[in-house]
Amino acid sequence: MISTLHREGRRPRARRLLGRLAAVLVVGSLGLGAAPAAVADDADAEQPADAAVEMFLSVGDTGQIAPGAPLPSSVTIENPTDSNLTAGSVSVELNSTPLPDGAALDAWLDGGAVDGAFRAVAVESSPAVADGSDETIDLTVEPAALGELAPGVYPLKARLTGATTTDSAGKTVPLSVTAGSVLVVPAPSDARTAVIVPVTATPENGALLTPDELTTLTSDGGDLAELVDAVSGTSAILAIDPAIPASIRVLGDRAPASATRWLEQFEALPNDMFTLQFGDADATVQAQAGRSELLGTPDLTPLLDPADFPAVEPKLESTSEPTPTPIPTAEPDLPESSELTAVRGAHGGILWPQPTVTEQDLAAFGAYLGDKVTTILPSTSVEGDAAVHSAVDARDLLITDASASARLSAAVEGTDSVAAADSEMAAVAGHLFFAGQRSSLTALALERSETRSPEALRKALVAFASPGATLSALRGGESASVSLAETTAGARVAELNSMMAAADRLTAFASILDEPAVLLVPDRIRMLRVIGAGLSDDEFAERAADHTKRVNTTLASVNVVKPKPVQLFTSAAPLPVWVRNDLPWPVTVTLFSTPSDNRLDIQPATEVTALASSSTRVDIPIEARVASGRVDVRFWLESPTGVPVGQPEVADVTLRADWEGIGLGILGGVIVVLLIVGSVRMVRRRRADARHQADAPHGPAEGEQ
Repeated sequence: MISTLHREGRRPRARRLLGRLAAVLVVGSLGLGAAPAAVADDADAEQPADAAVEMFLSVGDTGQIAPGAPLPSSVTIENPTDSNLTAGSVSVELNSTPLPDGAALDAWLDGGAVDGAFRAVAVESSPAVADGSDETIDLTVEPAALGELAPGVYPLKARLTGATTTDSAGKTVPLSVTAGSVLVVPAPSDARTAVIVPVTATPENGALLTPDELTTLTSDGGDLAELVDAVSGTSAILAIDPAIPASIRVLGDRAPASATRWLEQFEALPNDMFTLQFGDADATVQAQAGRSELLGTPDLTPLLDPADFPAVEPKLESTSEPTPTPIPTAEPDLPESSELTAVRGAHGGILWPQPTVTEQDLAAFGAYLGDKVTTILPSTSVEGDAAVHSAVDARDLLITDASASARLSAAVEGTDSVAAADSEMAAVAGHLFFAGQRSSLTALALERSETRSPEALRKALVAFASPGATLSALRGGESASVSLAETTAGARVAELNSMMAAADRLTAFASILDEPAVLLVPDRIRMLRVIGAGLSDDEFAERAADHTKRVNTTLASVNVVKPKPVQLFTSAAPLPVWVRNDLPWPVTVTLFSTPSDNRLDIQPATEVTALASSSTRVDIPIEARVASGRVDVRFWLESPTGVPVGQPEVADVTLRADWEGIGLGILGGVIVVLLIVGSVRMVRRRRADARHQADAPHGPAEGEQ
């Protein structure tokens, strides 16, 4: 795997599978270097506890020698300790009893177990090795010393004797170390080897590669640029993650020039190639989770910015009719999603999943991609020795040699020394010798790796990738019937189901966005990368936990801010509520409000457009009735489709009855009553006075006149 972020000291799973140990060599112990056994000889000698001297033996051309030819050899002594190593003597020893098979080869290289006796075939003095440095001794073994060797794989080791170092107390102690390898005498054969090289790149954000990451990867010295240089002119079969070309094409004119040039160079390679699932997603876990179809590539077109693509003038067909008015304007020519992920010349119908495959999984693969699908599996996934082109109940398989693939993956790692890589290359040659005895065609598959050395990769491809070992050759001819090894589904199935449930919640949540795809597409890509076929169980668990944390953070990114307590002294006022939006896009939600008591009237629903990456204030009109006391107001958000968003919050509102207004109202009422009563009394008095005046005599009586 190729990535913009390299982790120091990280080793591929091949190294873990091979059980390579950092050699802390003590006399009488077995020290393992990059792959070959490094065995201390003097069981009675005392070694400093902190000794960590490593020794590696490289022979011939990737461990191979033509019959009757001299054997060029080199012994590298690495001394990372704090003590100097004195001069000594190095001998190369050969065991004339050939190893019977690949299992015996691994037993020798990993554990030092081997039948037969060793004899010295070359001796040379070794120089002193200062602390923190290394030295290489070149030796040539003459044909006469080797003797007549029939085609086969022979144990070989180098022995360091006579050297001393010092312990922590300054005491001089002897150091005697051996390093193992193999010598391969090839037999005349037309055997061919295909080498499959995965091409992947993991972005830091887990979705698509950014312009800066693409620039780093595809410029001179970048991982992707060096990979193209390493495979050019070889017969390597390339398996590329379509997320890489998609990351380039989705940028349009903003794509770095180096990235565009790299994609052109890659597609121009004559090598056979096929595409992995998007994000290198594993099909096995999807089948075991019971999915009816693969988690396909999400529609990437919503991520396109029309401004990044040149406008194309519309073609007007010649006609006798007058030119329409207005003339159509030029519009950007946006690619389809399938065009973004396409790789020119790539073979289809190939899956390279996790090796824990069952017959039911193979049937699911056929339902996913058709009955002609070919599944790439290591030899450890099937019973017995399987041919490259095999089948389980007519389900097509391409079987890779697991042991040789692991050794080759270790050999091309940039974390190891050249000497260690050479030792692994000899081991690969040994495994291929045994594979060639079973079949004329063998397939190797490199592991996905983040620390691959382009120099070591090219050396390995030149040595082992045979011309003519193409995908057509691997998939052609009659297939041999095999049975799958027993396996059980791991924790990945449960994690995938959990992630799918989270994806459903995220889809509902995304309805708050004008364009939900800007959130959902990157999330789907991240999920595909979480179930990557090249991840170890520990890496999978780590990515799954990170993905769950990211989704939960997103779901909590829009919420009502906890309101502060409010005291209401007037009958009506706006109640301020803040809506927090941590997303980089504006969102549309509805803010609902419900009081716990009918003493308070409040607007029940308010539509809110919350700005991106900010908090938006919303004033909710409220009105208090004639009463005092405490009222809780519950606020919550919902999307336009009615999906709850975030967590509800409660505001504490204290009501103070408006007694001043009430008193004025009462006083006004009393005044009105008094005015009415006074007016009535005045009217009645005047009427009474009028009646009295009407009843009084108007002049003197007649008797008085």
